[in-house]
Amino acid sequence: MPHTNITFIGLGIMGLPMAEHLLAGGNRVTVHSRTRAKAETLLAAGAAWTDSPADAVRDAGFVFICVTDTPDVEKVLFGDRGVAAAAKRGTIIVDHSTISPGATKEFAAKLSQQGVALLDAPISGGDVGAKNATLSIMCGGSRDTFDRTLPLLKLMGKTITHCGPSGAGQLTKLVNQVLTLNTLYAVCESMALVKAGGLDPATVLAAIGAGAGKSWQLENLGPKIAAGDFAPGFMVDLAQKDLRLVLEQAAASHVTLPGSERIHELFKIVQGMNGGRQGTQALFRAMQPQ
Repeated sequence: MPHTNITFIGLGIMGLPMAEHLLAGGNRVTVHSRTRAKAETLLAAGAAWTDSPADAVRDAGFVFICVTDTPDVEKVLFGDRGVAAAAKRGTIIVDHSTISPGATKEFAAKLSQQGVALLDAPISGGDVGAKNATLSIMCGGSRDTFDRTLPLLKLMGKTITHCGPSGAGQLTKLVNQVLTLNTLYAVCESMALVKAGGLDPATVLAAIGAGAGKSWQLENLGPKIAAGDFAPGFMVDLAQKDLRLVLEQAAASHVTLPGSERIHELFKIVQGMNGGRQGTQALFRAMQPQ
């Protein structure tokens, strides 16, 4: 596709490398974040800065958002000097945040009234996937909007799926989080048994890593747990937000998710140990004698 004017809002652990890939793809990128310092590497590489979402999107054909929670997306879109105040007809907004599927549907309907399309496109793959442009991107919205955005999504992700209408991408991401965090729970339990049994973690990981227990969580976070490395690729506080959304969706759908409920409680323990900004592998800490 021809190079285009792109806005990227939200330059955190995931957003910054994603915006870098869009810029490296030859696009004209304008950025906005709550903290300008996070944008310095992008600005040095040729991106432009604006002081508000509204200013950032005036000439944009595509607007990418990667912020924390549903209220944050709502503020970016509809708050004072928000995107909706300046987005021109035909603009496509791509929301990479993980938020409420129901709220996403409401946002999409509201934006459509002014001729603006919303593609919910939450992501999975952690900071490693964001840096390597190998993210899994789960999209909800019209097929036409997805097809028009796909060339840009390919600059950031490897597995890109149209999951259905508006909100379907967000719901798929919640399904992903159930699987991911329950797998992490199993990895942490396994590593707790390794530690208690006096086994060598590296030997155990090599022995089980190619068998039926193989998983992304084991391969990437197992060694970090063994080393006591709790630096964030994906923070506990963000996982808790996602679990809140999962449990809200489960309650609304009359589904019981006991594993997710248990993990939510264990993460509360980690947060009480000042671990909210640690990586999700810090779940292991809640399984250790205090």
